[in-house]
Amino acid sequence: MKGAVSICFLSLLLLQATAEEEEDVISVLRDRSHIDETLRLAMEEKAGDYAAALERLRKIYHTSIKPMEQAYKYNELRQHEISDGEITSKPMVLFLGPWSVGKSSMINYLLGLHDHPYQLYTGAEPTTSEFTVIMHGEKIRSVEGIVMAADSSRSFSPLEKFGQNFLEKLIGIEMPHKLLERVTFVDTPGIIENRKQQERGYPFNDVCQWFIDRADLIFVVFDPTKLDVGLELEMLFRQLKGRESQIRIILNKADNLATQDLMRVYGALFWSLAPLINVTEPPRVYVSSFWPYDYAPDTSRELFKREEISLLEDLNQVIENRMENKIAFIRQHGIRVRIHGLLVDRYVQTFKEKMSFFSDPELVFQEIVDDPDKFYIFKSILAKTNVSKFDLPNRDAYRDFFGINPIANFKPLSAQCSYIGGCLLDKIEKAITTELPALLSSINSGKQPGLSSCEATGCGEKPKNRYRKN
Repeated sequence: MKGAVSICFLSLLLLQATAEEEEDVISVLRDRSHIDETLRLAMEEKAGDYAAALERLRKIYHTSIKPMEQAYKYNELRQHEISDGEITSKPMVLFLGPWSVGKSSMINYLLGLHDHPYQLYTGAEPTTSEFTVIMHGEKIRSVEGIVMAADSSRSFSPLEKFGQNFLEKLIGIEMPHKLLERVTFVDTPGIIENRKQQERGYPFNDVCQWFIDRADLIFVVFDPTKLDVGLELEMLFRQLKGRESQIRIILNKADNLATQDLMRVYGALFWSLAPLINVTEPPRVYVSSFWPYDYAPDTSRELFKREEISLLEDLNQVIENRMENKIAFIRQHGIRVRIHGLLVDRYVQTFKEKMSFFSDPELVFQEIVDDPDKFYIFKSILAKTNVSKFDLPNRDAYRDFFGINPIANFKPLSAQCSYIGGCLLDKIEKAITTELPALLSSINSGKQPGLSSCEATGCGEKPKNRYRKN
């Protein structure tokens, strides 16, 4: 009898101890309520208005920009063909930085994946060797990179060009989550300075550039122990040039330092990055500890909490402005396509003017391609249009472009008109100067984006061809 009582007493003590341990674990977990509040995850969105604006944007692209893309093979110059999946995709947040600085832990924290079966694996050693895309889905599942690239409804099909070895290092995770309904996270392999790029088996820098070009927000994460800048990190910042407005620097694991040491590390981080970010206004730097556990004792808890909320507000701004950013992106793309069309047209016109009955076509065009300034190819575009000289592409790229695409394959802009479809140049200029700004205004004013009067009723006007000689 006494033995039974003793066993029961010991069992009660064990249960009590287990309960106390669970309470201790729960107590060190950080409160996450401010994440939902700052990101307004409980609010319902007007899905109908957003879908209508996306459809309008898609229609403008397909009717006004893509025809010139195809006619002058723009994709072979820039290797950037916009798919419907890219137009309808959610904003992309990209995490870059050295190994084991807390990139994966930060994603787990933002999504509340602590102790979740699909949480990203973390550890003190280099743990992430794949490009991991965390996106919304009706159920929790992982998606192989080969499947992601083959699905035309997604925006990842262009990644096939980086080869089979890369697709094996690409993985997608789908899960039902309010935040993932509005944004997609991309976790990248950590930078290891003593590893040669060839050892990865795929063009790491080229893959990073693909994601950088499409990211709406780029978090470059450091921790106090990894502030050294090596060749690979230097190359990464070179690739980020021109995207400074999307970059946010994060000094993670800041609660491991005393306040005085933190100030020194903050200064050392700026000193290391200053030569790499040559802009007047440096990117915003967030100092905190982004993981689910409570801050270390005797640290600047209030400062870290404010920094975290500030970062969440920054993220929320990108989410709320996603439609405006898409319109601006398509308009910028349209401007580049238009410049390309004008340049190819100028090459074609110059070639026809210089050709005579006794001329060798290959020699004539080779002279034009080798020295376009001699024939005022680029200067004439600047003189006759409102194109900025800073938007003009590299002239050497056209030597390679015409090496693949003979000049005889292209018609001048004056011949790119039809009675029903109109002129390619007029349509793309209308999209850039009128249709896309009008769509942007309708979103900012809260109006329902609709069809233009001509699209709704049919204007029936004969297209004006201002390139045709009288």
